[in-house]
Amino acid sequence: MALRRLCRAPGALGSRGSSGLQGRLSGELVEALRAVVGSPNVSTAPAVREQHGRDESMHRCCPPDAVVWPQDVEQVSQLAGICYSHGLPIIPFGTGTGLEGGVTAVRGGVCFNLARMDRISALSTEDFSVAVEPGVTHKALNSYLRDTGLWFPVDPGADASLCGMAATSASGTNAVRYGTMRHNVLNLRVVLADGRVLHTAGPGRHFRKSAAGYSLTGLFVGSEGTLGLITQATLRLHGSPEATVAAACAFPSVQAAVGCTVQVLQAGIPMARIEFLDDVMMAACNRFSGLSYAVAPTLFLEFHGSPGSLDEQVRQAGEIVQLNGGSDFAWAREPEARNKLWAARHNAWYAALALRPGSKGYSTDVCVPISRLPQIVDETHRDLQESGLTGPMVGHVGDGNFHCLLVLDPDDPDERRRVQEFATRLARRALALGGTCTGEHGVGLGKRQLLREEVGELGLDLMRQIKATLDPKNLMNPGKVL
Repeated sequence: MALRRLCRAPGALGSRGSSGLQGRLSGELVEALRAVVGSPNVSTAPAVREQHGRDESMHRCCPPDAVVWPQDVEQVSQLAGICYSHGLPIIPFGTGTGLEGGVTAVRGGVCFNLARMDRISALSTEDFSVAVEPGVTHKALNSYLRDTGLWFPVDPGADASLCGMAATSASGTNAVRYGTMRHNVLNLRVVLADGRVLHTAGPGRHFRKSAAGYSLTGLFVGSEGTLGLITQATLRLHGSPEATVAAACAFPSVQAAVGCTVQVLQAGIPMARIEFLDDVMMAACNRFSGLSYAVAPTLFLEFHGSPGSLDEQVRQAGEIVQLNGGSDFAWAREPEARNKLWAARHNAWYAALALRPGSKGYSTDVCVPISRLPQIVDETHRDLQESGLTGPMVGHVGDGNFHCLLVLDPDDPDERRRVQEFATRLARRALALGGTCTGEHGVGLGKRQLLREEVGELGLDLMRQIKATLDPKNLMNPGKVL
């Protein structure tokens, strides 16, 4: 079977796509790309193209016609200009850790792998800011910052590209205290579809707030590569906490654990992290990560501050945990113990997949107002049981955001259908409660109808107009979001 025939069209999990542009990328055009970046930085090899046509999602491989590795923004601009003049789609690629099919080349075209642009610059410890290129991951940045007393707290679990995280408005376990990417991006350098270079807040600017016109930075955060290629992000840094302590506590029911979360936040306790794992997820994490926690609905918590403030935070949280029937805290005080705890949480996706070797995963991603969290988690837990699906629950409940990590046989059409129906029911349940269909993974290929239901026709029309203004030929990651 030809690689292109493996491609899925946007939309339902089981649909298949068209032939795209393969065959239209002439030798002359390939040579034009090589003239910009050099022959070693252009590939049309089937295996390379296939590798760049998929992410971690259920969406099937849809390879581009070529992959390029630019080294700097000038090369990105020149390559984009070539693609624009020939009507070739442009698909940005960071680390391939997305969960919504954002890198699949549904119309063929050229994949821009930006991993070799990995410079860190403009670090200002006094202004708490730094500029990074797409090849810099959040772990690499924090390693670079280790001796500065600063850190970048947005942590999606996978070692994702920071510019890719900006493109998807990523979040993670620390968002309850430090915010998401949307709160921590100060400026972006973006190459538009025709090759022009835009600095969304002006060249070199890194202010904390502004009332100067429309927020162009906010427009590109979460745009999923459909408006331009993010080639640099200026980020807001934070002071490293003086003291840190983490703990786990088990609860008699899902309702008790989630209700406790809401009460902790209502009490004004400045939690750094508060994560929920149901009993199925805890059993999977124990097995996969070598832990020995109780197999019960569980909260993982982390507190940041001075030693004195931590004592008060822990005391207040402990009282609320006890009122909800929670167990005593199982402490992780030393860095090694904390790292093991959070590594287990970040590996929850792989722990879930290990429940059924050879399976694939589909992660839901709803987010609701905190007050509606107990209701939706309870209803979803019952829906899972009635559906007969394997779907351990885990989430950043401090933000009202949680996931069902649905594990299925991708070759079983009935199970695929039931997973899709469950995910759609869950998303619509979140929308009915004033929430969103995606808290952090993005719309990508599969949630476009849900986006329509969330923002309405007028909202969608305005998004289309913005897209048409910035990308009149619809070349930037076509088929995604809209």
